[in-house]
Amino acid sequence: MDVPSLHKEHAPRSASIFIVTCSTSKSEQKRKGLAVEDPSGDQIERLMREAGHTVSGRVLIPDSVVLLRRTLKRALRSSADTIVITGGTGVTPSDVTIEAVVPLLEKQMPGFGEIFRKISYENIGSAAMMSRATAGVVKGKAVFCLPGSPDGVTTAVTRLIIPELGHVLSMARQGRR
Repeated sequence: MDVPSLHKEHAPRSASIFIVTCSTSKSEQKRKGLAVEDPSGDQIERLMREAGHTVSGRVLIPDSVVLLRRTLKRALRSSADTIVITGGTGVTPSDVTIEAVVPLLEKQMPGFGEIFRKISYENIGSAAMMSRATAGVVKGKAVFCLPGSPDGVTTAVTRLIIPELGHVLSMARQGRR
C-alpha cells in the first residue's frame, strides 16, 4: 500500500465545516432586508453534507480584508475543522480574499490552486488563469479559498476537497493534539 493510502486509511471520515461567502453585493442586499441567494454557499453546504461532513457555521460578509480576517480568526477559534471561503479570488480590485487569508496561513498548499486551475482550464479554457484559488493550514485546520462561481465551487469541492480533506486534516494535526 502506498503512503498516501496509508495516511487516508487513518484519516478522519468527517469534519466540521465553516462556510464564508464573500460578496459585497449580496451583503448589501441582506443589509437592506432583501432576499439573498447564495448558490455557491448552498452548493458547498449541500456537497459537504452529502459527503458526511457537518456544517457548524455559515456567514455572508462583504469583500473586506479586515472583516474577512476577523471572520477567519473567529472560525479558527470555533469547533470547525475546515473553513471554506467562496468569492473574492479573482483579479478585480474588490477581490481581496487572497490578500486577507494568505498572510494568516501557517502552511500553504500551492498544489490545490495549481490543480484547480488545471481542471478549470479543461472546462473553461484560458480564463482559468485569472482564478487565485488557494488553500492552506492554520492551527491544524484546513482553509480553502474558492471562486464565487457555483461551477468553480463544485469542481473544487467534489474533485479536490472531499477526496483529500481527511488526509489534509490528519497531516495538519500531527503533533498538535
